[in-house]
Formats: sequence, C-alpha cells, structure tokens
Amino acid sequence: MQPFFLFDEISVFLRGLVLGVVIAAPVGPVGILCIRRTLERGIFAGLATGFGAAVADAIFAAIAAFGVTAALSLLTGLEKEIRLFGGFFLMVMAIRMFFQKIELARAHVVSAAGLIKAFIAGFIITITNPLTIIGILAVIATFAGHLSYVQAATLTGGIFCGSLAWWLMLGGGVFLIRHHFTDGALNWVNRGTAILLLILAIWAIFTGVVAFLGMPVPGLLPK
Repeated sequence: MQPFFLFDEISVFLRGLVLGVVIAAPVGPVGILCIRRTLERGIFAGLATGFGAAVADAIFAAIAAFGVTAALSLLTGLEKEIRLFGGFFLMVMAIRMFFQKIELARAHVVSAAGLIKAFIAGFIITITNPLTIIGILAVIATFAGHLSYVQAATLTGGIFCGSLAWWLMLGGGVFLIRHHFTDGALNWVNRGTAILLLILAIWAIFTGVVAFLGMPVPGLLPK
C-alpha cells in the first residue's frame, strides 16, 4: 500500500504545481511590481515581491483545499471591503511610484528591510485581490476533487511551489535582459507601471463601490 500512497501524493503535488503556475501566471499588479523591482533593485527584491504573492496564494489554497467553510464565507462576505482596501493600497503605491526617480540596479544589493517591504507589498496586493480568492476556489473545485487532509496539505504545498516557480521564472527572465534598459528607459517603465497600477486601483475602488450599492459587479482584477 505504501508505494501506491506515495504515488498518489506525488500525483497530487504535481497537480498542485501546475495549478500554482496557472494561478500566478496572469500578469497584473504583482507581476508588474515584480518586473519593476527586479529592474530597479535587483533580482532578490523582485523575488521577494513574488514570494509574498506565493504565500498569499498558499493561504487561499489551504482554505479551499481543506474546505474551511466558515473562513470561505467570511472572505466572500468581505469582498466589497477587500476591493476597496486593495484599491486604496494600490492607489497610494501608484502615486508614490509615479513621482519617484529610480536608477537601474548596479550592485543588486538590497537591505533586509527592503526585502521585507517587497514581500509585504506582494502579499497585501495578492491577498486583497478578490480574483485571487475566487480564482483559487474555482481552480481547486474544478481540478482538485475530494481530498484527504494529507492530500490537501500536499496540494497546498504544490500550489505554493508552482506559484513561487512562476515568480522565479519571471524575475529571472527580467534580470537576464536588464542590460537592455537605461536609467531613462527605466523611469519611463516606472511611470507607465504607476499609471497602470493607478488604473487598476481606480477599477478596484469603483467595483467595490458598485458592490456596496448592491449593483452587479462588472468585472474582476487580474493578479
């Protein structure tokens, strides 16, 4: 029985690995921020941002995989508040980013405080995005099926590793082509990123207000 049990766990982990990449891959605020920080502060800052997103993905994956009904009901009930909080958080970040002059990373050294800030930003943006909640629930409900506690833990670990693998590929890819950017080009990328994040923030706030008014929400944000 032991070989079959091990085979099942490997199968569940690989399934989670694929699902983690699927969940993380759509380019949204975290992806943009990961690219920008990799160019400005080096690969570790970019990866710290992605690591924060991967932890948030794993939290929602665990809730969905273990079927914590009360937690799911609470998260669904707070969707309007989540939209508004996430939107205002993105707006403050976008405004700060737009007026900040940056330079291309030279030594690729970032302080521990900088890494923690990057991690927190990636975590908060992901965990306050309703699409993260709804998307993970939908993906696990569709592809995971009924799971035991051990399988749920294995699937959660696979999703975390898959999400983290995506951020490693994205950050590593951007790091490899960073020499094609100048400081001037990077500042244009920074302003463009800020404008896009501001648009996403306004959309999140708008949909939150619409939801508060009891009207149909027109759409969801990418991650």
